[in-house]
Amino acid sequence: MIVVLIATCEIGFWALLAAGLAFRYLLKMPRTGLALLLCEPLLEVVLLVATALDLKNGAEPSWAHGLAALYIGYTVGHGHRTVKWLDGHAAHRFGGAPKPAGPPRYGMARARHEARVWLSTLAGAAVATVLLQLAIWYVGDASRVGSLESWRTTAWQVAGIHGLITLTYWLWPKKAPAGEQTDRPADAKGIIRH
Repeated sequence: MIVVLIATCEIGFWALLAAGLAFRYLLKMPRTGLALLLCEPLLEVVLLVATALDLKNGAEPSWAHGLAALYIGYTVGHGHRTVKWLDGHAAHRFGGAPKPAGPPRYGMARARHEARVWLSTLAGAAVATVLLQLAIWYVGDASRVGSLESWRTTAWQVAGIHGLITLTYWLWPKKAPAGEQTDRPADAKGIIRH
């Protein structure tokens, strides 16, 4: 049941996102579109409540419960940026807004950008860890929570690998090809504007 609910929440995420952007830019109903986009976090609440109820009703803690915690952590850490990125591109394509600037491609500006993305991964791992720990305490039987504990380790392994990849941007910053302008002004978040 939990795996089906995770898949449903993922499909729901993209369906709400598509509907919200369609209402905002194609149907010219920005408030309705914004309301739909603001419903995105409700999917994670539904998944969280369903997972807790499943455990409360005596379900054996499994990999599916751990995956649910990681999914919620990922959407908390990276969901806002994903929605903002897609909204910027929809505004450009359908709303006449200027093309959104991409991430910096070279040097320390790129390293700072990658560090911010990694911080989102850390936030996701922290949320997943808290949810998993709450589930472990809720179950209250050390012999039944091994799968939940292993997902906690997985969350931090993913964050660690992402951190190592991010570190490479700091240690070996990519240099711009000769003649390409890289001294464009960056905004307060370090994003280079065209």
